[in-house]
Amino acid sequence: MKFSEKWLRELVNPAIDTQGLVDQVTMAGLEVDEVDAAAKEFSGVVVGEILTAEQHPNADKLQVCTVSSGSEEFQVVCGAPNARAGLKTAFATVGAVLPTPDGKTFKIKKAKLRQVESFGMLCAEDELGISDGHDGIMELPADAPVGTCIREYLNLDDAIIDVDLTPNRGDCLSITGLAREVGVLNKAPVTFIDAPDVAATIDDQFTVELKDSADCPRYVGRVIRNINPQAETPLWMKQKLERSGVRSIDPVVDVTNFILLELGQPMHAFDLDKLKGGIVVRRAEQGEKLVLLDGQEVELNADTLTISDAQGPVAMAGIMGGEPTSVSTDTQNIFLESAFFNPISIAGRARSYGLHTDSSHRFERGVDWQLQTKAINRATALLLEIVGGEAGPVVETVDQDALPSERHVVLRQSKVNSMLAFAMPPAEIEEILTRLGLGVEKTSTEGEWNVSVPSYRFDIAIEVDLIEELARVYGYNNLPVRTPMASMPIKPQDETLVTLHNVRRALTALGYQEAITYSFIEAGLQKKFDDRYDAIALANPISAEMAVMRTSIWPGLVKAVQHNQNRQQSRVRMFESGQRFLPTDGDEIIQENVVAGVITGPRDPEGWNAGKDAVDFFDIKGDLESLLSLGGAADEFSFVADRHVALHPGQTARIERNDEAVGFVGALHPNLIKDLGLNGTVYLFEINQAALCQGKLPRYEEISKFPESRRDLALIVDESVAFESIRQITEKQAGEFIKEVTLFDVYQGQGIETGRKSLAVGLTWQHPSRTLNDEEINSAIDAVVSALASKLSATLRE
Repeated sequence: MKFSEKWLRELVNPAIDTQGLVDQVTMAGLEVDEVDAAAKEFSGVVVGEILTAEQHPNADKLQVCTVSSGSEEFQVVCGAPNARAGLKTAFATVGAVLPTPDGKTFKIKKAKLRQVESFGMLCAEDELGISDGHDGIMELPADAPVGTCIREYLNLDDAIIDVDLTPNRGDCLSITGLAREVGVLNKAPVTFIDAPDVAATIDDQFTVELKDSADCPRYVGRVIRNINPQAETPLWMKQKLERSGVRSIDPVVDVTNFILLELGQPMHAFDLDKLKGGIVVRRAEQGEKLVLLDGQEVELNADTLTISDAQGPVAMAGIMGGEPTSVSTDTQNIFLESAFFNPISIAGRARSYGLHTDSSHRFERGVDWQLQTKAINRATALLLEIVGGEAGPVVETVDQDALPSERHVVLRQSKVNSMLAFAMPPAEIEEILTRLGLGVEKTSTEGEWNVSVPSYRFDIAIEVDLIEELARVYGYNNLPVRTPMASMPIKPQDETLVTLHNVRRALTALGYQEAITYSFIEAGLQKKFDDRYDAIALANPISAEMAVMRTSIWPGLVKAVQHNQNRQQSRVRMFESGQRFLPTDGDEIIQENVVAGVITGPRDPEGWNAGKDAVDFFDIKGDLESLLSLGGAADEFSFVADRHVALHPGQTARIERNDEAVGFVGALHPNLIKDLGLNGTVYLFEINQAALCQGKLPRYEEISKFPESRRDLALIVDESVAFESIRQITEKQAGEFIKEVTLFDVYQGQGIETGRKSLAVGLTWQHPSRTLNDEEINSAIDAVVSALASKLSATLRE
């Protein structure tokens, strides 16, 4: 928001210079973007009056003027098309110093133009650095005092300050709001705008109906008849508007814009004779159209709040008026409106039409909901002063239940001390809050206040908002610098847990690279990888390829493999740790952390001494087993043959921990390889992160000094029997001193029945304090063989 420093100082005038004011406002949270002078430096320019203007004898586009400076008359040659007798304008006398566009200056000297002497110069606005206007020389009001210094007459010794307000400080989007802030910061008195009720001189009213009172709970209107359409906006108002970045249009529009800048209340004036029926505040009907003040026609959406009459919308509420009912140079009767709109109903609506107006900018951030009547009385007084006319009564249509309620916030001294790191005196707390316009009432509790929030402060809702105000007004630079102190005991580390960081390090050491894939995937791809769950669909997906939440990490990893293979990367090893999202019978979603990996291509990186073999099932199983061993609980995990929709029927294993399924490992299904256009066999694993990271507490055991005892068994079992079953039975039956059970040979062929296989198993025992004798070993062997024969129909191979 731009504003004139002189205008601000009319309301509050602290004893600080421009730079001090800028620094103070910035440190209070209202950042100043830029400070510009109202005009460039110049001297020797006065208000002049053209007494005569005659054609130059030697030039068609020049005139010879007689100009009065108040005390003398000068002959001046001028080429401006608007130079005429009786015009008062800016007159640079001989010796005047004027600015140049490149920042330099030049002095006005006596000159001769086409053989005619000229003593001075009649100036356009750009020649004085006031604006870019160069349509002709400046035209000053008829009552401008001739001979007065133009800088003094136009108040050009002024600064234009541009403040970049944060969205929560809508109360400062007016000169009154800024004056209130400056007054608070400097403990200076503020002259607030007085807007007494303007008595009605006619009884004319215009009916207003609120069909959508939740979005517009208060609408204030007033009829003004018989205004003078030929009246002109006063110079003082034009200056304030222009220095705030608002172009002067006509007196009625200028007054509404002036109220917006002065009080922060957007207003609009309709040509009363162009309105049909009464005003209705309602939502637009889909397809209704409106020609806006800027000339563009828009088709209104059903969620747009409108101001309508009997013929349809005449304005977009809180955004912009319509052109058909706008005031013009022929307007004699107006209907003036001042309304409060719920910020939620206006937020985003202007942008949806590619618009951004001063009105929408304020309504989106919140306008004082008690300001409407004051604004319409202030505007009425100005209009009657400038354009005359007769005012009807103020008509207020309001839904009290839909208006914002008064807010009260409890502030505690202890919370202030804690957050500001020092004990601010209670008297100073009360004084700052009172200066801010807040109502302060001490409660029965010591060190506690009940603070009532004024209607213009939409940003104060909770206790910390008040503390922020205290810090801001007290001065951030004045707050003490304290080193934060806190008790920081060392947290115990659970040694049974394997951190995800260590899991990642282990996989990286095995040659894997970490991938991060999207949690949203295509619904059809999801079905191919998991037929157990119906994936949760997104209500508003970015695209069809990201329509559902993944129930497995595999789809993203396999798509990453596809991406790499399409770019000539034949050897791929990737892993990802992340969440999968599983639906339940209710509305809850199970978010389960898992770790997944994928490998494909050659087993070894390319090299002169590397093999050419491709990876197989046991490569990924071995990598997975190395992860399971990180927590020292690898013996609790087992691999059980199973089926999975995404995996090869003959190369799929369910990962179990203590008989509970925690993941899968296997080769990608050939149909999926074909559908996705992958090269070679792809192997994957996915395991629950909690099961993977839960280990055992390390425990020291002394190494036995006594020799090991080993026996080998050649067992014949059905070919469907897994070694894991043999290992579990053997460890259970071989006694407490069994140290290791190893499979070192598998044989099928001559001498072995069809459907059977021979497994060579090595059993190792070791006692911690003595040497085991043959009798003990033989007894253990008998128990093992007997159990295997009973449970697995195993026999010893002869």
